[in-house]
Formats: sequence, C-alpha cells, structure tokens
Amino acid sequence: MSEANATPRRRFLSVWLVVTIALVALMVVVGGATRLTGSGLSITEWRPVTGAIPPIGQGAWAEEFAKYQASPQYRLLNEGMSLGDFQFIYWWEWSHRQLGRLIGLVFAGGLLFAAVTRRVSLREGLTLFGMGLLLGTQGAIGWIMVASGLQPGMTAVAPIKLTLHLGFALLFFGTLIAFLLHVRAPRPETRPLPGSLRAGAYLVLLLTFVQILLGGLVAGSHAGFTFNTWPLMDGGLAPSADSLFAVTPWWENFVDNVALVQLNHRIGAYVLLIVVAIYAVAVARAGTDRASRRRVFELLGVLILQVGLGVATLVMVVPLSLGLAHQFGAVVAFALAVRNAALARRPVAQRTQDVGAAAALAQPAR
Repeated sequence: MSEANATPRRRFLSVWLVVTIALVALMVVVGGATRLTGSGLSITEWRPVTGAIPPIGQGAWAEEFAKYQASPQYRLLNEGMSLGDFQFIYWWEWSHRQLGRLIGLVFAGGLLFAAVTRRVSLREGLTLFGMGLLLGTQGAIGWIMVASGLQPGMTAVAPIKLTLHLGFALLFFGTLIAFLLHVRAPRPETRPLPGSLRAGAYLVLLLTFVQILLGGLVAGSHAGFTFNTWPLMDGGLAPSADSLFAVTPWWENFVDNVALVQLNHRIGAYVLLIVVAIYAVAVARAGTDRASRRRVFELLGVLILQVGLGVATLVMVVPLSLGLAHQFGAVVAFALAVRNAALARRPVAQRTQDVGAAAALAQPAR
C-alpha cells in the first residue's frame, strides 16, 4: 500500500484527536472558571443523561434552587443568595458538565467510526478503548469530588479529590497528544536523542505533571488567596515550622494546610524551571538536531511565562482572568512536555516505520 493511499485514512484520526485535545484543554479552563466562581456545587445531583436538560420555566428553577438551598455550601456560605445569583453559578457548572458530555460523545463516536471503517489496527483500537475507560473514570471521579462538597459542614470539594479529578484529566489529555504524535508522521530529523536525554525528557514530564497537581491542591484549598507576596512568604523565605505543620495528623498539612500547600507549589515551580533550564542546555550542547532543541526551548519559554503568570496571580489575589490564564498555561506546558517525551522515546527511523505499519494495518482488506 502506498503512503498516498494511507495518508487520507489516517487524516481522520488526526483531525478527530486534535478536536478532542482542544475540547479537553477547554474543559480544564472551564473547570477552573467553575471553581473560581464557586459554581461547582450548584448542581447537587448526578444525572448523566437527563441532567443535560437545564431547568425550563420558573417552577423548574425554583425546584433546582431549593435543592441547592439544602446544601451545606448555601447554608454556611451563600445564605440569602438570590435566584439570579444562583442561575449564574448554575450555568457555569451546567456548561462544565455539558462540555464533559460533549467530549465523551466526540471521543466515543470517533473511536466507533475509526473501528468500523478499520482506520486503526487492533492494537491501536485497544489502546483507544483503554483511553476511553480513563475518560469515563475521570468523569466518575468528578462526581465523587462534587459529592465530597455536599457532605455536612463542607462549603467546597475536598482538595485531594479535586486534584485527583485534575490528574485524570491530564492523563487523558497526555495520552491524546501521544497518540496524535503516533498517528502523524514525524518531521525528518538528523539523529535520535541519546538515552540520557530521553531519560531527562521523562523526568521533565513527571515534574510538570507533579507541579500541576500541586497547583490543584492550591486551587482546592484556596491557598492562592493567602500569603499574597513574592518572593517572600509570611515575611521570610517560608513560614515557620509551626505554621507549616499546624494540622494533626501531620500528613494532612500537605493537603489542607494553605501555608504548606502554597509553599510546595512555589518550590515545585522553582525546581521545575531549574531542571528544564539545565535540560535545555544539555540538549543544546549535545549537538542534537534543530527540532529537538526547538521543542525543549519552547517548553522553557512557556514555563518562564507560566511562573510570571503565577506570581501575578498570587500578588493580585487570584483575579478570574489571571487565574484562568495561569491554568491554561499549565495545560500548554504539559502538552509541550508530553510532546517532548513522546518524540524522544525512540529513534525517528523506528517511529516512521511504526506509522507506516499502523497505516497498512488500518487499510481495509480487499
């Protein structure tokens, strides 16, 4: 089978994956807006199918508002809220859930079409099916997260569950990017990365993932609304040990103590930036090809901008625009880290052979 015949059949996969990636990136940002506007607990039920229909008419709105008024968040935080204010937060959460449904439909529909038309090999189909299970798990964790905020005495979701929800979204997002790179034929390169630099690419990806999770804990515990100075924190490089470990048992401080949660996120940013800078210098000095150097320096540039956004968001006490920009920057940085690791994992010649072999398997039998 010629490459000319294979390319159109793979083009659908590429477009489908790009659309899904864009939707997931949008989902992360909308999720951030839902959190920053305090909208995440406005819908107190999980109805995967019928929940797609919003309240219609005054009676339906009154019924939905009454359900929210029975929640701890309303009684402890928003008592006296008007129906108009409730509708504002309701629409944010409803849009967040609708976007989740759309992602599920787009991914499942695209996978079914690709399988029926034999655009993927058996191995690729099973991989995509596993990614679908990951997406479904992420959605279920989303409801577990919301349910944690509806427990007595709670006015927000549990930070660890919010972070878990974010983590699974990132894992799905990362697999989408990696699969897209598998589908697309890579650009010609002069030489593969040495083994040590490939290991460095994996380390950068891991640190980026961990740093975003630390940011999830900051978001979940509202730690960004405290200690709003930089580079000092509470008048020094770090708060006192008594402040950092004020919660019992000690390990809960890493999740619920705003001082330690914010400090860890700051330290994570410094470590990640230093490691990526060292890695970029190593890639440049190793005599690697231009594409490899460009990938890592693009990541370094985005991380520098991301640190600047993070500082601005902190000192300005998390305005919605900066908070969303910082969250979107994290998505972009993670995407670049995934790309860098995925393209460094094996020699280019082997990648090209794999793409051609996968395209041949996807061709219908004659």
